[in-house]
Amino acid sequence: MADTIIFLEEQPSEHDINAVVNGLVGYNDSQAEPEGAARLVLLLRDGDGTIRGGLLGYTHWNWLFVSHLWVHESLRGGGLGHKLLARAEAEAAARGCRNAHVDTFSFQAPGFYESLGYEVFGTLDDYPPGHSRCFLQKRGLRPAEPG
Repeated sequence: MADTIIFLEEQPSEHDINAVVNGLVGYNDSQAEPEGAARLVLLLRDGDGTIRGGLLGYTHWNWLFVSHLWVHESLRGGGLGHKLLARAEAEAAARGCRNAHVDTFSFQAPGFYESLGYEVFGTLDDYPPGHSRCFLQKRGLRPAEPG
């Protein structure tokens, strides 16, 4: 312990970052069932292939986590965000997930998620200053209906 020094890494290598992530995942696996993490990426593309929105997240421990959901301003209000989230939930349910969680800012989309069955379970006020960060969850994901 006497030889251990804390370094502030301005530009850490992927190897260094992976050492920390893999160390934590290894510990987690020793305490709980393996998390079975898998990325989930859905993209909205226009006719020439330009990305106009998308959803990024992952599934693990039978939960879906939505880390990013974005629809280009010119396409908002047409139901594409709802379709992205519904598709992600269906894929997550097919992977065995029964619940989902997301965080968003008060100036972004808490009402959007609440309208789709998500419930706020926590907030960080004044993050960023003058706003809140909202944490939401949805219980009881169901696989998509056939057809």
